[in-house]
Amino acid sequence: MALIVQKYGGTSVANPDRIANVANRVVKGWRQGNKMVVVLSAMAGETDRLIKLGRELADYPDPRELDVLMATGEQVTVALFSIYLKAQGIPATSLLSHQARIYTDRAYGKARIVGIDTARIREELKKGRIVTVAGFQGVDEVGDITTLGRGGSDTTAVAIAAALKADLCEIYTDVEGVYTTDPRICPKARKLDKISYDEMLEMASLGAKVLEIRSVGFAKRYGVPLCVRTSFNDHPGTLVMQEDKDMEDILVSGVTYSKNDARVTISQLPDRPGIASRIFNKIAEGNIVVDMIIQNTSQDGRADITFTVPKADLKNTLDIVQPLVAELGGGQITSDEHIAKVSIVGVGMRNNAGVAARMFSSLAAENINIMMISTSEIKVSCIIDEKYTELAVRTLHDAFHLEQARPRKELT
Repeated sequence: MALIVQKYGGTSVANPDRIANVANRVVKGWRQGNKMVVVLSAMAGETDRLIKLGRELADYPDPRELDVLMATGEQVTVALFSIYLKAQGIPATSLLSHQARIYTDRAYGKARIVGIDTARIREELKKGRIVTVAGFQGVDEVGDITTLGRGGSDTTAVAIAAALKADLCEIYTDVEGVYTTDPRICPKARKLDKISYDEMLEMASLGAKVLEIRSVGFAKRYGVPLCVRTSFNDHPGTLVMQEDKDMEDILVSGVTYSKNDARVTISQLPDRPGIASRIFNKIAEGNIVVDMIIQNTSQDGRADITFTVPKADLKNTLDIVQPLVAELGGGQITSDEHIAKVSIVGVGMRNNAGVAARMFSSLAAENINIMMISTSEIKVSCIIDEKYTELAVRTLHDAFHLEQARPRKELT
């Protein structure tokens, strides 16, 4: 008998028939003697519909009230799920965030989980019930509803699995697992049997939409065995796990891309200590995440700084830096929303030279210009013109032979 946490995304619960299909899948595990905790997202498109309703009444809805509104999507699915199970004579109960005691900070729209009191969930499991928990939501210190941001149900599921010390956490989506790249733009993309936590963290942060990055962070921190698979068939998925020797034999595991970034350049800033600190501290106060940063220094005592931020935060970023740059005696501020970030990821990069060179050469052969570069031990990212995104992804996938599960020694 195992304790299993399963999460089902919006496409898996998009209508009553699909909810019933998910419920029947869960019952199979329960009949095998497993304790089952199920985390559900809102029906596909429902969160966007609710946001649109709110914006019909206000251009900028109050964040607290918008969270109250958005959280109703998951309330509908967990209720329908439990209604179906009980109609089949299966003991079940649905829990909203305040009942499951999922506690968060007060950052409405992108709250972070700070703790889970599992007593109620354990109590329901002890009674032999299938427990269904509303994903994507929590409660803050005063009891107000919060939401965790896009993909937040993944985080809910992994956090619950960690708190319960579950034997397995399964994330069910509309794809069969983690692929070497997006199969929609690269037909040669191959499903991975397994991937390390670190690789998945990089891929999630760099644009791969299979898992939300905070969920992977929870899984790594607490050693939660994580499996990504689809609810539309019984094919095995991708196991996200601790790094092993086999993974080190693969030079590059995947290619990711993101079109969700914008580039900002501040030119002719005074080149003296504290300037960059003032700019980025001010941006941080606006709760804006800065990704890539490049600073160029000239001989005339001036410097240019270029950085990227989420495209949705570009306007706020410009509103923050414009008065500050004027105060600092800087020059022109320019921005560009038509960029993309393409990245290669793989733990095999740690001990092998020439990976970045191969990436740059492959892009150059297709006449794709690189605007910015960022690296870590296991990834290389480039900012390019958005119109070349799909070509860049296919080019890099071919350059590293990702259509085949080849060990490193066969690639060199």
